[in-house]
Amino acid sequence: MVERDEMEFDVVIVGAGPAGLACAWHLQNLCEAHNDKGEGERIEKEIVVLEKGREVGAHIFSGAVMDPRGLEEILPRWKDLEPPIEAEVGADEMWLLKEGGKASKVPFTPPSLRNHGNLVVSLNRLVRWFAEKVEEKGVSIFPGFPGRELVMEGDRVLGVQLADAGLDKKGEPKGNYEPGARVLGKVTVLAEGSRGSLAKGLIGKLGLRGRNPQVYATGVKEVWEVPEDRFPAGSVLHTMGWPLPKEVFGGGWVYGMGKGPEGGRLVSVGHVTGLDVGDPANDPHRYFQLYKTHPKIRRILEGGKMLDYGAKSLPEGGLFAMPKAFGDGFLLCGDAGGFLNPMRLKGIHLAFLSGKLAAEAVFEGFLREARGEEVLEGGVLPSRMLASYRSSFERSWGYEEMRRSRNFHQGFERGRTAGLINAAFMTLFGGKGTLWRDGLKNRESHEYMRKLDGRVLEDPPKLPELGSLTFDKLTDVYHSGTMHEEDQPCHLVIREPDVCVDRCTREYGNPCRFFCPAQVYEWERGEDGAAPGLKLNPSNCVHCKTCDIADPYQIIDWVTPEGGGGPGYRLL
Repeated sequence: MVERDEMEFDVVIVGAGPAGLACAWHLQNLCEAHNDKGEGERIEKEIVVLEKGREVGAHIFSGAVMDPRGLEEILPRWKDLEPPIEAEVGADEMWLLKEGGKASKVPFTPPSLRNHGNLVVSLNRLVRWFAEKVEEKGVSIFPGFPGRELVMEGDRVLGVQLADAGLDKKGEPKGNYEPGARVLGKVTVLAEGSRGSLAKGLIGKLGLRGRNPQVYATGVKEVWEVPEDRFPAGSVLHTMGWPLPKEVFGGGWVYGMGKGPEGGRLVSVGHVTGLDVGDPANDPHRYFQLYKTHPKIRRILEGGKMLDYGAKSLPEGGLFAMPKAFGDGFLLCGDAGGFLNPMRLKGIHLAFLSGKLAAEAVFEGFLREARGEEVLEGGVLPSRMLASYRSSFERSWGYEEMRRSRNFHQGFERGRTAGLINAAFMTLFGGKGTLWRDGLKNRESHEYMRKLDGRVLEDPPKLPELGSLTFDKLTDVYHSGTMHEEDQPCHLVIREPDVCVDRCTREYGNPCRFFCPAQVYEWERGEDGAAPGLKLNPSNCVHCKTCDIADPYQIIDWVTPEGGGGPGYRLL
């Protein structure tokens, strides 16, 4: 039995993104405000934020056009603190891209995509700035501390066990071996992002799934520097259509940012591809690269330079796919709790809101404790003490916003046209779908994939303009700053490798080699008599979790690698 150190705190927050930082900030403020009143016992709690990235912001990625409402609620004068805002939104357009380089402007921007009053931001720059403010409050933030598994006693969450450091590829201790410590708290807040490994396990173990299973898309993005007059700061361009087939959910964007390192204009260009599709060759990265070759997008990027790359999954299921987000000793926040509005393409403001509401639920328990009540059960705040998290959300503007978009993604199950008709109904009738249907259903993303039935998946043709406008996956991974310790156990755990080599080859043609946007999975055909097989390149992984989501057999488990491993995003 490995002996592990234990560190005890009052609140353990996993993930230094908008939700986790908002929770820490607001909870510390609530405690300070209570103490300043001088009424009753003082509330002084130790709050720790664990971040798996090598630094705060290294794993943070969003589009991003941010609705500032969530941040303003916890930090009303945030604009006076010199935040790194790229631009206020100015022009706002929607285009339909067509095959053959054609495009038509949508005559009006749908209400859900009107961004007046919103802000173009680099989210990893923003969270770095916010993390500094949180640390100034006395909150401890530990980057490079990946949570490997939850510490549980029955159904109670007691804290988090960190990943071991210093193991070789076979799992044997090296000279620098350090067992992962157990970080314990009275409440553990999981704000680890989309398809977080801890939240995934907890939802499955305790049966926390919502009315619908969560359904996902993968977003792929680059930041370019282009001539300053090419695309104004604050300009927002959204697109739908080509290069996606009509049955695939998704679309693209270009956002004008601030000045680049060489004095040009930074632009965020990206594309979202649904993972709930039948085609085993569904390739979010390839669709994105083709997207850039459309004349509408090419003319913005031509002559520019790509600076940064990233990919992430997005929880697109909406209100009915949100899991039960509280229980004995735990809360789920941000993407981990499904706080994303798929109709608005926005989740940052809801992440901030979820962190705020989580802090208020936790503070309510601590306040009762300060008044002398027996609130802890088994050393943690029990479910009944944290239930106000859900009720507060249901009374909030965030719940009303998600209620109006509750049937959005499900409307695209029958293709783009049906989805747009459904979205129009929702806009007119308060969230009800086509012909006033409500509670539309969806399956898990991987369940949509169709078997080949004798077909053979051929490798796609070479990308056009490769190396100047488009890039292969390895080149993009290089620009993501991704690094991992090579000699460590693989953090992509394939529970049944034989299924990949035999059954998946026959039935689906090894779709992992297509859907992974970082070329982690390669199929080696076997030369000179060698047997064919799957080659893993885990050091390429950008932590998007697409493989964990889209694997048709659900035998791939993404777990946290050794501390600090993964992308090193700078501008995303």
